[in-house]
Amino acid sequence: MPGPDIELLVQAAQDAGQIARRYWRREPATWEKDDGAGPVTEADLAVNDFLIGRLLGARPDYGWLSEESPDNPARLDAAHCFIIDPIDGTRAFIDGQEGFSHSLAVAEGDRITAAVVHLPVMGLTYAATADGPATLNGDPIHVSDATLPGADVLATKSVLDPAFWKDGRPPEFRRHFRPSLAWRLCLVAEGRFDATLSLRAAWEWDIAAGSLIAERAGGVVTDMHGAPMRFNTAQAWGDGMVIAGPALHGQIMAGLKLPPRR
Repeated sequence: MPGPDIELLVQAAQDAGQIARRYWRREPATWEKDDGAGPVTEADLAVNDFLIGRLLGARPDYGWLSEESPDNPARLDAAHCFIIDPIDGTRAFIDGQEGFSHSLAVAEGDRITAAVVHLPVMGLTYAATADGPATLNGDPIHVSDATLPGADVLATKSVLDPAFWKDGRPPEFRRHFRPSLAWRLCLVAEGRFDATLSLRAAWEWDIAAGSLIAERAGGVVTDMHGAPMRFNTAQAWGDGMVIAGPALHGQIMAGLKLPPRR
Protein backbone atom coordinates (compact mmCIF):
# COMPACT_ATOMS: atom_id res chain seq x y z
CA MET A 1 0.00 0.00 0.00
CA PRO A 2 1.32 3.50 -0.80
CA GLY A 3 2.02 5.86 2.09
CA PRO A 4 0.11 9.09 2.71
CA ASP A 5 0.36 11.83 0.10
CA ILE A 6 2.01 14.19 2.57
CA GLU A 7 4.95 11.84 3.08
CA LEU A 8 5.41 11.57 -0.67
CA LEU A 9 5.30 15.35 -1.08
CA VAL A 10 7.77 16.08 1.71
CA GLN A 11 10.37 13.66 0.42
CA ALA A 12 9.90 14.76 -3.19
CA ALA A 13 10.23 18.44 -2.25
CA GLN A 14 13.40 17.87 -0.27
CA ASP A 15 14.95 15.82 -3.07
CA ALA A 16 13.93 18.52 -5.55
CA GLY A 17 15.82 21.00 -3.41
CA GLN A 18 19.01 19.02 -3.90
CA ILE A 19 18.55 19.25 -7.66
CA ALA A 20 17.86 22.99 -7.57
CA ARG A 21 20.95 23.65 -5.48
CA ARG A 22 23.15 22.10 -8.17
CA TYR A 23 22.17 25.03 -10.42
CA TRP A 24 21.80 27.81 -7.85
CA ARG A 25 24.44 30.54 -8.16
CA ARG A 26 26.00 28.63 -11.08
CA GLU A 27 24.53 30.69 -13.92
CA PRO A 28 21.97 28.20 -15.23
CA ALA A 29 20.69 28.62 -18.76
CA THR A 30 17.80 31.09 -18.67
CA TRP A 31 15.25 32.30 -21.21
CA GLU A 32 11.92 34.14 -21.36
CA LYS A 33 8.66 32.28 -21.81
CA ASP A 34 6.22 33.21 -24.55
CA ASP A 35 3.57 35.92 -24.04
CA GLY A 36 5.53 37.71 -21.32
CA ALA A 37 5.03 34.86 -18.84
CA GLY A 38 8.37 35.49 -17.18
CA PRO A 39 11.73 33.72 -17.01
CA VAL A 40 12.45 30.01 -16.81
CA THR A 41 15.73 28.21 -16.26
CA GLU A 42 17.14 24.78 -16.93
CA ALA A 43 16.79 24.20 -13.17
CA ASP A 44 13.00 24.72 -13.34
CA LEU A 45 12.76 22.06 -16.03
CA ALA A 46 15.13 19.64 -14.28
CA VAL A 47 13.07 19.88 -11.08
CA ASN A 48 9.84 19.52 -13.03
CA ASP A 49 11.09 16.39 -14.80
CA PHE A 50 12.20 14.89 -11.51
CA LEU A 51 8.83 15.58 -9.88
CA ILE A 52 6.91 14.08 -12.79
CA GLY A 53 8.88 10.87 -12.40
CA ARG A 54 8.71 10.77 -8.61
CA LEU A 55 5.10 11.84 -8.05
CA LEU A 56 3.33 10.29 -11.03
CA GLY A 57 5.49 7.22 -10.65
CA ALA A 58 3.99 6.80 -7.18
CA ARG A 59 0.45 7.95 -8.10
CA PRO A 60 -0.06 7.17 -11.82
CA ASP A 61 -3.81 7.77 -11.63
CA TYR A 62 -3.43 11.37 -10.37
CA GLY A 63 -3.79 14.35 -12.67
CA TRP A 64 -0.93 16.80 -13.22
CA LEU A 65 -0.89 20.62 -13.26
CA SER A 66 2.51 22.32 -13.25
CA GLU A 67 3.79 25.71 -14.30
CA GLU A 68 6.43 24.01 -16.42
CA SER A 69 4.31 21.33 -18.13
CA PRO A 70 1.83 21.63 -21.01
CA ASP A 71 -1.66 21.47 -19.57
CA ASN A 72 -3.51 18.19 -20.08
CA PRO A 73 -7.30 18.55 -19.74
CA ALA A 74 -7.46 14.94 -18.53
CA ARG A 75 -6.55 16.28 -15.08
CA LEU A 76 -10.07 17.71 -14.78
CA ASP A 77 -11.52 14.19 -14.72
CA ALA A 78 -9.04 12.81 -12.19
CA ALA A 79 -10.21 12.27 -8.60
CA HIS A 80 -6.86 13.66 -7.40
CA CYS A 81 -4.44 16.08 -9.04
CA PHE A 82 -0.91 17.21 -8.26
CA ILE A 83 -0.53 21.02 -8.46
CA ILE A 84 3.14 21.92 -8.69
CA ASP A 85 5.43 24.90 -9.02
CA PRO A 86 8.89 23.39 -9.50
CA ILE A 87 10.63 26.64 -8.54
CA ASP A 88 8.49 29.46 -7.18
CA GLY A 89 10.47 32.68 -7.24
CA THR A 90 12.48 31.97 -10.37
CA ARG A 91 13.74 35.55 -10.60
CA ALA A 92 15.13 35.25 -7.06
CA PHE A 93 16.71 31.94 -8.02
CA ILE A 94 18.38 33.53 -11.06
CA ASP A 95 19.65 36.40 -8.90
CA GLY A 96 21.19 33.98 -6.40
CA GLN A 97 18.77 34.88 -3.61
CA GLU A 98 17.79 32.30 -1.00
CA GLY A 99 14.03 32.98 -1.06
CA PHE A 100 12.87 30.53 -3.73
CA SER A 101 10.75 27.49 -2.99
CA HIS A 102 9.26 24.27 -4.29
CA SER A 103 5.46 24.26 -3.99
CA LEU A 104 3.74 20.85 -4.08
CA ALA A 105 0.06 20.12 -3.44
CA VAL A 106 -2.57 17.46 -3.98
CA ALA A 107 -6.14 18.41 -4.83
CA GLU A 108 -9.03 16.06 -4.21
CA GLY A 109 -11.85 17.42 -6.30
CA ASP A 110 -11.43 21.18 -6.01
CA ARG A 111 -9.94 21.22 -2.50
CA ILE A 112 -6.30 20.86 -1.41
CA THR A 113 -5.72 17.90 0.90
CA ALA A 114 -1.91 17.79 1.23
CA ALA A 115 0.64 20.56 0.81
CA VAL A 116 4.36 21.23 1.13
CA VAL A 117 6.41 24.38 0.52
CA HIS A 118 10.14 23.76 0.80
CA LEU A 119 12.90 26.39 0.74
CA PRO A 120 16.04 24.30 0.22
CA VAL A 121 18.72 26.93 0.83
CA MET A 122 17.05 28.19 4.01
CA GLY A 123 16.25 24.72 5.29
CA LEU A 124 12.53 25.41 5.72
CA THR A 125 9.81 22.84 5.10
CA TYR A 126 6.20 23.94 5.62
CA ALA A 127 3.53 21.25 5.43
CA ALA A 128 -0.14 20.58 6.11
CA THR A 129 -2.93 18.12 5.50
CA ALA A 130 -6.65 18.84 5.40
CA ASP A 131 -7.18 17.24 8.81
CA GLY A 132 -3.94 18.10 10.59
CA PRO A 133 -1.95 21.11 11.81
CA ALA A 134 0.25 23.33 9.72
CA THR A 135 3.90 22.79 10.56
CA LEU A 136 7.34 24.25 9.95
CA ASN A 137 10.08 21.64 10.15
CA GLY A 138 7.66 19.48 12.10
CA ASP A 139 6.60 22.08 14.67
CA PRO A 140 3.04 23.53 14.66
CA ILE A 141 2.62 27.11 13.44
CA HIS A 142 -0.24 29.62 13.74
CA VAL A 143 -1.26 32.90 12.19
CA SER A 144 -0.98 36.13 14.17
CA ASP A 145 -3.92 37.92 15.79
CA ALA A 146 -2.86 41.36 14.49
CA THR A 147 -5.41 43.93 13.31
CA LEU A 148 -5.40 47.29 11.59
CA PRO A 149 -3.81 49.74 11.80
CA GLY A 150 -0.17 48.70 11.73
CA ALA A 151 -0.39 45.14 10.39
CA ASP A 152 2.55 43.80 8.40
CA VAL A 153 1.26 42.74 4.98
CA LEU A 154 3.08 40.90 2.20
CA ALA A 155 2.01 42.24 -1.19
CA THR A 156 3.20 43.88 -4.38
CA LYS A 157 3.04 47.65 -4.80
CA SER A 158 -0.08 47.31 -6.94
CA VAL A 159 -2.27 46.75 -3.85
CA LEU A 160 -1.63 50.37 -2.86
CA ASP A 161 -3.57 51.64 -5.90
CA PRO A 162 -6.35 53.87 -4.48
CA ALA A 163 -8.80 52.40 -7.00
CA PHE A 164 -8.90 49.16 -4.99
CA TRP A 165 -10.09 50.83 -1.76
CA LYS A 166 -13.46 52.28 -0.80
CA ASP A 167 -12.15 55.52 0.66
CA GLY A 168 -9.56 56.02 -2.08
CA ARG A 169 -6.59 54.98 0.00
CA PRO A 170 -5.34 51.65 1.37
CA PRO A 171 -5.64 50.84 5.07
CA GLU A 172 -2.80 51.73 7.40
CA PHE A 173 -0.58 48.67 7.04
CA ARG A 174 3.13 48.19 6.48
CA ARG A 175 3.79 46.62 3.09
CA HIS A 176 6.55 44.05 2.66
CA PHE A 177 7.62 41.79 -0.17
CA ARG A 178 9.15 38.33 -0.61
CA PRO A 179 9.92 36.85 -4.04
CA SER A 180 8.15 33.50 -3.69
CA LEU A 181 4.37 33.79 -3.56
CA ALA A 182 4.10 30.34 -1.97
CA TRP A 183 6.50 31.45 0.77
CA ARG A 184 4.46 34.59 1.44
CA LEU A 185 1.46 32.43 2.33
CA CYS A 186 3.62 30.33 4.62
CA LEU A 187 5.11 33.39 6.34
CA VAL A 188 1.56 34.44 7.22
CA ALA A 189 0.82 30.90 8.44
CA GLU A 190 3.93 31.13 10.61
CA GLY A 191 2.84 34.46 12.11
CA ARG A 192 5.95 36.30 10.95
CA PHE A 193 3.68 38.52 8.84
CA ASP A 194 0.04 39.27 9.43
CA ALA A 195 -1.53 39.00 5.98
CA THR A 196 -0.84 38.58 2.30
CA LEU A 197 -3.02 39.72 -0.55
CA SER A 198 -3.09 39.88 -4.32
CA LEU A 199 -5.72 41.83 -6.23
CA ARG A 200 -5.05 40.20 -9.58
CA ALA A 201 -5.32 36.67 -10.94
CA ALA A 202 -3.15 34.12 -9.13
CA TRP A 203 -2.00 30.92 -10.78
CA GLU A 204 -3.03 27.80 -8.90
CA TRP A 205 0.51 26.41 -8.75
CA ASP A 206 1.64 29.53 -6.88
CA ILE A 207 -1.00 29.36 -4.15
CA ALA A 208 -2.33 25.80 -3.88
CA ALA A 209 0.12 24.48 -1.28
CA GLY A 210 0.42 27.71 0.70
CA SER A 211 -3.33 28.16 0.89
CA LEU A 212 -3.83 24.91 2.81
CA ILE A 213 -0.86 25.62 5.07
CA ALA A 214 -2.27 29.06 5.94
CA GLU A 215 -5.76 27.64 6.47
CA ARG A 216 -4.58 24.88 8.80
CA ALA A 217 -2.56 27.50 10.70
CA GLY A 218 -5.81 29.27 11.56
CA GLY A 219 -5.95 31.76 8.73
CA VAL A 220 -8.96 32.78 6.67
CA VAL A 221 -8.13 31.96 3.06
CA THR A 222 -10.29 33.43 0.27
CA ASP A 223 -10.06 34.98 -3.15
CA MET A 224 -10.17 38.76 -3.31
CA HIS A 225 -13.99 38.69 -3.34
CA GLY A 226 -14.13 36.71 -0.10
CA ALA A 227 -15.09 33.39 -1.70
CA PRO A 228 -13.42 30.06 -0.86
CA MET A 229 -10.58 29.11 -3.17
CA ARG A 230 -11.13 26.27 -5.64
CA PHE A 231 -8.39 24.30 -7.38
CA ASN A 232 -7.82 22.08 -10.40
CA THR A 233 -10.07 24.39 -12.40
CA ALA A 234 -10.13 24.60 -16.18
CA GLN A 235 -8.46 28.04 -16.24
CA ALA A 236 -5.89 27.08 -13.55
CA TRP A 237 -6.07 30.46 -11.84
CA GLY A 238 -7.99 32.09 -9.04
CA ASP A 239 -9.35 35.61 -8.64
CA GLY A 240 -6.67 37.02 -6.35
CA MET A 241 -6.33 36.23 -2.65
CA VAL A 242 -6.75 37.64 0.83
CA ILE A 243 -5.14 35.58 3.60
CA ALA A 244 -4.97 36.66 7.24
CA GLY A 245 -6.20 35.91 10.72
CA PRO A 246 -9.99 36.17 11.11
CA ALA A 247 -10.19 39.73 12.43
CA LEU A 248 -7.66 41.21 10.03
CA HIS A 249 -9.18 39.38 7.07
CA GLY A 250 -12.53 40.97 7.87
CA GLN A 251 -11.00 44.43 8.12
CA ILE A 252 -9.23 44.08 4.77
CA MET A 253 -12.35 42.80 3.03
CA ALA A 254 -14.42 45.63 4.48
CA GLY A 255 -12.09 48.20 2.90
CA LEU A 256 -11.82 46.70 -0.57
CA LYS A 257 -13.60 48.15 -3.62
CA LEU A 258 -13.35 45.61 -6.40
CA PRO A 259 -14.65 45.08 -9.93
CA PRO A 260 -17.20 42.31 -10.50
CA ARG A 261 -15.96 38.74 -10.35
CA ARG A 262 -14.45 37.49 -13.61
